[in-house]
Amino acid sequence: MPASPADSAIYRELMGDAEVARLLSDTAEVRAMLLVEGALARAQGALGLIPETAARAIHRASMELQIDPGGLAAGAGQSGVPVPALVNAFRSAMQAPDHAQFLHWGATSQDIVDTGLALRLRQILLILEARLRDLARTLGDLAERHAETPMPGRTYGQLATPTAFGAVVAGWGAPHLRHLERLAELRPRVLRVSLAGAAGTLSAMGEDGPRVRAALAEALDLADPGASWHAERDGPAELAAWLTLVTGSLGKMGADLVLLTQSEVAEVRLGAAGGSSTMPQKANPVLPSLLVALARQVATLDGAMQEAMVHTHQRDGAAWFIEWMSLPQMCLLTGRATAAALEVAQGLEADEAAMAHHLEKGGGAIHAEALSFVLARQMPRQEAQGAVKALCAQTARSGRHLLDLAREAYPDSDLDVVRQPARALGTAPAEARRFAAAARALPSG
Repeated sequence: MPASPADSAIYRELMGDAEVARLLSDTAEVRAMLLVEGALARAQGALGLIPETAARAIHRASMELQIDPGGLAAGAGQSGVPVPALVNAFRSAMQAPDHAQFLHWGATSQDIVDTGLALRLRQILLILEARLRDLARTLGDLAERHAETPMPGRTYGQLATPTAFGAVVAGWGAPHLRHLERLAELRPRVLRVSLAGAAGTLSAMGEDGPRVRAALAEALDLADPGASWHAERDGPAELAAWLTLVTGSLGKMGADLVLLTQSEVAEVRLGAAGGSSTMPQKANPVLPSLLVALARQVATLDGAMQEAMVHTHQRDGAAWFIEWMSLPQMCLLTGRATAAALEVAQGLEADEAAMAHHLEKGGGAIHAEALSFVLARQMPRQEAQGAVKALCAQTARSGRHLLDLAREAYPDSDLDVVRQPARALGTAPAEARRFAAAARALPSG
């Protein structure tokens, strides 16, 4: 097994996400850092902090130069960060020492790395947002279609009371409407520039420091935090928590589908399933299982991200390294989870006959609660519950249907109401349709 299955030639189709991975590559990181250096020089030149001619030369070079990521390896290994080697390579490639001396003026490595990451995270979040919207709409259509399709509700793995398949689908999709709301709220706290200098004081830029930061933020279309956040890591931690929420909700859908597709249940069919190397009959729920695994792995990495909030003093290399090892993987795995969930949702089919069959499994004991409330109209509630419990035991012994036994025991009661959809399904159809309407109302962009 390779150290990183998402990047493996063997496992990348299972666990990888090429679209997100491109933004997390060495090349993308170098390109983002070059853009930050160029925008910084341009902002400083406009404010007279460095010569305007040097600023233009640096900015132009940042757009044109190609720097080999491999050439930064030795420097990153020595310095613990790639920026010193990047700056040296940039200056050398410019072949204009009079201008190049003003590159990286008053900034520190963390400014460049964190701001470059923000540029890439912006694109990653756009990808995830689009997929979550598509997923919500797809699940919304499915929920609408099956708003009144009855199926067994299950608690603790046991038959409980009837529900609607549409409501189950809505339960998979509704959290993503909230995740999209959370995403809009967290963007300005995550997608922000870092420009604070060596110890977070911007001292090398003097009084112009805050204005440079504001200009840099405007140039890169990122938020201006108004202060240093080198050691204030609530932004990355909040993003990590959001990724955990998203994959956790997707994992819930996956876990349900693993159970609903198992041989003894088979209430749902997948559009695509995996095969076995030796058992021809198998149709394994590979993608639902993957959703569960990804959710658990992202949650594990989130634990590291929350611990990495404990930065000592004005910068902490150890805590920062933990972010590097955790957050990119979380983004990549969440990308794969959103893509896999959308593929699953687009191929889902309900087996209504299987659902109807399981509603009557065990002699219709799933109707016990509804029956107890009907009988409670003519006897005390506790007495009604005791009576239905006795009838359930008789059903288990005899194999006869619960409602048939109830009709014999209480011939004057109107027991047909127990199976009426309005009573049996309760709010489930309305919940399914409410989610479907909310999903359809999502912005199309």
